[in-house]
Amino acid sequence: MWVLTVFEKNSYRIFEFIEKNEATLALQKFGHSAYLSYTK
Repeated sequence: MWVLTVFEKNSYRIFEFIEKNEATLALQKFGHSAYLSYTK
């Protein structure tokens, strides 16, 4: 599972994806305020 963590002013949001391509597209939309990781 791919996990996208998006940091905002005083909080964060987490999105889960099954497919890597979906996760990387979402990462591009958020830019430098997010990072992508993989977990089993």
